[in-house]
Amino acid sequence: MIAAASRGWRPYALLALLCLGLYLPGLASLPVTDRDEARFAQATRQMLESGDLLDIRFQNEARNRKPAGIYWLQAASVAALSTAESDAIWPYRLPSLLGAAAAVLLTFAFGARLVGAEAALLGTGLLAASLGLVVEAHLAKTDAVLLLCAVAAEGALAEIYRGARAARWPLLFWAAQGAAILVKGPVVPLLSLLTLLALALADRAWRWLGRLRPLWGVPLACAIAGPWLVAISRATGGAFLGDSIGHDFLGKLLGAQENHGAWPGYYLVLLAITFWPGSLLLGAALGWAWRARRTTEARFLLAWAAPFWLVLELVPTKLPHYLLPAFPALALMAGRSLTATDAAAPRWIVRAAGAVWSVASLLLAATLALAPPQLEVGVDVAGVAVALVILVYGAGMLRRAWRGLEPALAVRACLIALFTLPAALALEAPRLAPLWLSRAAAAMVAREHPPADAPLSAVGYAEPSLVFLLGTRTELVSPDKAAARVVSARGALALVEGREDQAFRRALGARGWQAKAIERVAGLDYSNGRRMVLTLYRGVPG
Repeated sequence: MIAAASRGWRPYALLALLCLGLYLPGLASLPVTDRDEARFAQATRQMLESGDLLDIRFQNEARNRKPAGIYWLQAASVAALSTAESDAIWPYRLPSLLGAAAAVLLTFAFGARLVGAEAALLGTGLLAASLGLVVEAHLAKTDAVLLLCAVAAEGALAEIYRGARAARWPLLFWAAQGAAILVKGPVVPLLSLLTLLALALADRAWRWLGRLRPLWGVPLACAIAGPWLVAISRATGGAFLGDSIGHDFLGKLLGAQENHGAWPGYYLVLLAITFWPGSLLLGAALGWAWRARRTTEARFLLAWAAPFWLVLELVPTKLPHYLLPAFPALALMAGRSLTATDAAAPRWIVRAAGAVWSVASLLLAATLALAPPQLEVGVDVAGVAVALVILVYGAGMLRRAWRGLEPALAVRACLIALFTLPAALALEAPRLAPLWLSRAAAAMVAREHPPADAPLSAVGYAEPSLVFLLGTRTELVSPDKAAARVVSARGALALVEGREDQAFRRALGARGWQAKAIERVAGLDYSNGRRMVLTLYRGVPG
């Protein structure tokens, strides 16, 4: 069955359907998330509002940490399908969905040439179904599109390494580098540089690097990324390069930024979740790759994943999605391990991975079943059903993996992802009302119909999602400034977090006014872990 499905147009159709089944549900119903997604979406909206596609801003703050590529893609999507005035998040997310799906299809196209069509189809299905990629396909940020650039660059590099001399491969390699720089700076160039160094050192051969055609390839990458970099550097007086490279990129290499530090080994432990359900087969993947390390395909895939992974483990700043550019290599290793006969993985490593996978599956099931009661929203039927599928179907997968590897395990992994992840993202997550404080606050404001010329003043609650849902003119201010706005602007409202309540009332009283509570909502700000009570106030004289 796998052999027939991997021929002709069939694998592309199957993978496209798998991507749509995993990535479309929840695209519109999942509320805008904090903090990165809301910042990206709001900055894109301000590009459309101002007509300035060069300067990137969140309200009045310059966002000089990431290049403009993803903002341009999101702006094109919103301009074609929505408007800047709309608070619908799905048009901003569409480039991520398309980027994730294209990365999956391109992984198969290159993987079929590298490890064979059957192994590539099995592995690429695991990539498409991985929890990390499914999540990134639902978020309006850089990483799914960056993955597409990474696959294009590494896939072209694989062809060059295997001896291809056609000009289209270095052309694709350098074009992908330029596009990747426009999306997220030096991440993909670093990935490719590490791959090149690993291959050259392992082979003790450097002459094949000439097939990259750097004499015209480097200028091509510069021609793609350079004009915007020059323009933004001039517009910001050099601040963009200082902030993006000096503060953001080098800052992450030298220290843990924004409390995102973790120990070496963080990604190895987390991979059981981020690559789930395919993490069941990662032991087999790494076992096969090591045993077959002298073959071209295994050596290249190891050079793609291992050095990049090692560098990320050593970098102090760590976030779950940073390892995503290595996922295609891990997925192709897993697919190849399922079809291997001469370099099969040792049984002990397959079973060890199965034990770790069972723990990860239990954690996912417990989270989905228990999160609603913990957040005091009652039992969620979808969450319980998804948890039961993970437990029952997952137990069957584990038993089969324990007995021995077979291609059907990859198919079963894709099925369990289809049975669980769309329901979790589209049905359960939006119902966890205490997590979506900005959504509840925006609904309170909408019920009051404030005048268009009286923007909301928010005190003590400054999540970017609130700005996206209520508009660019939303003010994140101190209690005193909020009180001044309420007194001076007809119909102005203030949204005040409980810890700032007394200060706001005092500031309003000092002006001879009183605070009239209209409505109140309580919840959890998951960005900082604090429980909050937000009260919507109107001011009344006297």
